[in-house]
Amino acid sequence: MMKMWIALVLVAFAATASAQSCSCEPMKWATCDGNPCACSLMVSDSNKQTLDCTKMIPKCFLMKAEMYRSSKNLSTRLIGGKPVESAFVDNDGIYDPECENSGIFKAKQCNNTEECWCVNSAGVRRTDKGDKTLKCEKLVETNWVRLQLTHKPVATPLNKDHLKAAIADAIHKRYDNFNKAMVKEVEYDADSRMIVVDVKKVKGDRENDLTNMAYYMEKDVKVLPLFKNQDKFAATMGGQQVEMENILVYYVDEEPPTFTMKHLSGGIIAVIVVVVLAVVAGLLVLFFARKRQNQKYNKAQSRELEPM
Repeated sequence: MMKMWIALVLVAFAATASAQSCSCEPMKWATCDGNPCACSLMVSDSNKQTLDCTKMIPKCFLMKAEMYRSSKNLSTRLIGGKPVESAFVDNDGIYDPECENSGIFKAKQCNNTEECWCVNSAGVRRTDKGDKTLKCEKLVETNWVRLQLTHKPVATPLNKDHLKAAIADAIHKRYDNFNKAMVKEVEYDADSRMIVVDVKKVKGDRENDLTNMAYYMEKDVKVLPLFKNQDKFAATMGGQQVEMENILVYYVDEEPPTFTMKHLSGGIIAVIVVVVLAVVAGLLVLFFARKRQNQKYNKAQSRELEPM
């Protein structure tokens, strides 16, 4: 009888240990079960996306899951400057994307509407919006992201000379052993507490993904981490943890985006119209002022030429 109880306890312990080990560290919303462990993520009422939990989850799957959870009133907790002229930010926010089986974004996105646009490998819109006939020839790769970070106040001033190594090491440890060599430049302004990190890969590189790392970092800084481990992104310098309180991501693609004037926001268009009208009004005032001066000059000359 004692042997039977011991066997039952061991089985229960093994089951508990198995349940604890069967989890998905890169995705806190994942459902995991079985032996071997298999994990999936609900992205619609009828679709469970199978996950590879040995690495960060593709951004396209993450956005679909967030949209699904938001539609079900489940928790999502959503809430420098351009490195080059062709850089742009994500002004549209989250949408319900179409993903390839590999987890990359399809080049054309419509968010389940009649309005469509083309995206880059980060899923960020890089063209004007159009109708269903819009053609997106290919998915353009993002090969450079600029992470514009603001850190929380620290007790000891940061050493600029050690900052790049500290940031690169923190990114490497936090985000799936990310290649530290791709952290090319780190600039720092102590007065504004701003850290600008340029992460680049060579054009044509399809092995390294910058955009997943940037998306996970955005969630770490702005909201809550997507990892089961709820520790946030922080760099260690001089024995102190440097935590971030804000982030803005700029994207630079292998090919420039193709935005046009017709899809600028109403506020920007209004400013442009006001500036143009002001310039035109100024030119008209100058024209009529000179015209009056010329008329006065001509009249004065006429009087001088009249016989005495």
